[in-house]
Amino acid sequence: MKKVALLALIVLTVGCFTATAQKINKNKMKKVLFVLTSHDKLGDTGEKTGFWTEEFAAPYYELADKGILIDIATPLGGQPPIDPKSEDPSSATEDTKRFDKDTELLAKLKNTHKLADVKEADYDAVFYPGGHGPLWDLATDKNSSELIASFYSNNKPVAFVCHSPAVLKNVKVNGEYLVKGKKVTGFSNTEEEAVGLTKVVPFLLEDALKANGATYSKGADWNPYAVEDGLLITGQNPASSKLVAEKLLQQLNAKK
Repeated sequence: MKKVALLALIVLTVGCFTATAQKINKNKMKKVLFVLTSHDKLGDTGEKTGFWTEEFAAPYYELADKGILIDIATPLGGQPPIDPKSEDPSSATEDTKRFDKDTELLAKLKNTHKLADVKEADYDAVFYPGGHGPLWDLATDKNSSELIASFYSNNKPVAFVCHSPAVLKNVKVNGEYLVKGKKVTGFSNTEEEAVGLTKVVPFLLEDALKANGATYSKGADWNPYAVEDGLLITGQNPASSKLVAEKLLQQLNAKK
């Protein structure tokens, strides 16, 4: 009986140590907040919009596969709209195919946090996927602007891709636009013209960044291109999504 009791005590002790170690390890893991749009109307066209699947899936897996913990928030909470065009087979990538079959992530998307309820202090960085949706809601969302400013002011990376740099439109730090004097990129005027939405979007992203004093640059249309200026990381188009995530990961790994 003594041997049985001793064995049970050893098993219990080892279990406690393991659980504690796992908890400590999890506490050391980096945590990133993904912010998605809640807007689903493409202006007055009668068509739908939302977030672009590739711009969410590629960065999500790039970070999650490297052990980064990820939470997702939206202005309204709950299921964010997906741009139907990004679900077209012609837009499919290995990451979007993985996303389509990822029941765990799809369930997580149905229960996104409400943006007003999240706190910068709980995360190590913030990432905004694009799609046209952010041009209508996140670009003017006060909670979003304050959240980005808080991340940046607390020396935490802020990353954006394609149309999501639009959310920087009203973000100020110490009374100045965050992008003023910064090197940035984002969905170009020529790419917007190519998709025929120049007259539909509420503003042209490239023009808005320049108007706020940013030094805008771009690569060839539809090719990967990302710019890193200190804590600010921006990507030009869907093809740039993974590149932005890689740069973000490098910054996260560089921090103790």
